[in-house]
Formats: sequence, C-alpha cells, structure tokens
Amino acid sequence: MTELGSRLKEARQAKGLSLDDLQEITKIQKRYLKGIEEGNYDMMPGKFYVRAFIKQYAEAVGLETEQIFEEYKREVPDVYNEDLPEQISRVQSRKTVAPSTSKMLDIFPKILVAVFIIAAIALVYYLVTNFAGSGSKDKLGNSKDTPIETQPVKEKNKPVAQDKEDKTKDNTTQDKNDNNQNDANKKDEEDKKAETPAQEVKVISASGRNSTYQLVNSEKFEVKLVSTGRTWVNMKNGQGHSFFQGTLEEGKSQAVDFSNETEAYLVIGNATQTEIYINDQKLEFAVPPSESTSQNITIQFEKTKTE
Repeated sequence: MTELGSRLKEARQAKGLSLDDLQEITKIQKRYLKGIEEGNYDMMPGKFYVRAFIKQYAEAVGLETEQIFEEYKREVPDVYNEDLPEQISRVQSRKTVAPSTSKMLDIFPKILVAVFIIAAIALVYYLVTNFAGSGSKDKLGNSKDTPIETQPVKEKNKPVAQDKEDKTKDNTTQDKNDNNQNDANKKDEEDKKAETPAQEVKVISASGRNSTYQLVNSEKFEVKLVSTGRTWVNMKNGQGHSFFQGTLEEGKSQAVDFSNETEAYLVIGNATQTEIYINDQKLEFAVPPSESTSQNITIQFEKTKTE
C-alpha cells in the first residue's frame, strides 16, 4: 500500500465509510477504489482515469485535491498528453499578442510628437497670417493702428519716503493674500482627505470551509500570505489562473498584486499556521481555523475611482 493509498483509506475510515458506501457516492467501481488504496494503478483503464478517480475519492472523504496532488505528485501519474495541445495553444497565443502590444507602445510616442509639431505649425501660420504686416506706419515709424505707449508721469512733489511706504503696504497686502490663499488650499486638501473613507474588508458569507469577503474603498489590491509554521497554499484569480502554489515553510511569505483583477481565490491547506494580509491589513478568518484547517477564501474587489 502506498502513502497516498494509506492517506485516502484513513480519511475514508475517519468518515465511517465502507468501500461499498464510497462506490455509491462516487459511482466508481469498488475494485478501482480498492486499487487506489493499494496503489495498483495498472488495473485502471488509463492515466486519465487514475487522476480522475483519485480526485473523486479525495473530494468524497473531505480532502483538498490540489494539496493531495502536490504532496503525492511522485505517486500520481503525470498529466496526460491530452492537456498538451491546449497548453501549447495558450503559449502561442501569448507570443502572438505580446509583440503587437509592444509595437503599439513604441509607435504611440511618435504619434504624439507628430501631432504636436502639426499643431505648432498651424499656430505659427495663424499668427503670421493675421498679424504680420497689418496696419501702416506713420512718418515716425509707429503703426497707425497701434497706440503709442506713454510712460506714466511721476508726481513731482511726492516724497521718496511716502513712495517707499506705499510699496511696503502693497507688499504686506500681497503677502497676506498669499497666506490666505495657502491656508484655503491646505483646508481644501484636509477636507478631501477627511472625505476619503478608509479601506474596509467585509465578510459576505461563510459556510463550512468556504468564505467570501469584499474589499472596498481602495485603489490597490495586494494579498500577502505569511506562514507561521508550514502550510500549502494556492493563489488564483477569478478566472482560475494561479499566480503561486506550493508549500510555505515557517517564516516565509508570498505576495501577489491583484489590483488589475476583480477577484482573488485563496486555497489554504493549514489555516492554523497561515496569516492573510490585504494591503498590509490582517484578515480575520470568518471560519475559525479550529473548525476547518483547510479553507477556500474568495475576496471580491472593485477598484475605487479617483476624481
């Protein structure tokens, strides 16, 4: 009997299920269930069925299938070849899209420069057409259409001390106006900060080992998992794409930026030794780890729009 078979059998017995009971639940023939426990995969119809049967067996006895495949990947047959075409297709699609995006980013600055140059030429043409050569000059060389600027006549009898005093008053008045304007600007900034609500993580639902939260009043969405012992984790988005999965040893952490996603899905193998932080704010488990060691956590996110 293999280690995986022993693990599955112990979980089945802990649930109080016989092989006949498990056959009724999973619709898998009893002889195949027994073969899984004994590690006798040669009797299976194929590798695809081995993995499928193990997955159904694990789910029926309450085990996390991804964690089982990760811990016992040496015992479970490799992924069957039918997965390869789809993976190759995804890689080719990414290679096709990336160069196109890169070319657009290279061309965009050049387009902006060209638009700016055209606008500058149009402005110069407009100014030259409307103002160059307009109006005739008189005998003194002054344009008839342009009024002659005259210098203001200073008051002859105004004392120098009085002139300095007037300038000082003007400067003082200007300084007061500038200070009042600065105070008004600071007050507006403080009012805007006071109006901005703080980040909040709400519990939407909690049932069994599944819980759902909602992150509001935030422009960013960063999730960090910290291991206080040893735990297996998987960090995915709402479309099922995994950014990280594996075992975190004691003191290790893993952070993923989900700011461009609408949802984060976390699979926690050992919640008693795992801490979750949302934008550096520690998340309290809606389902106590003492009730469910393995947990599936969904965090919904809608980015706050700035004016």
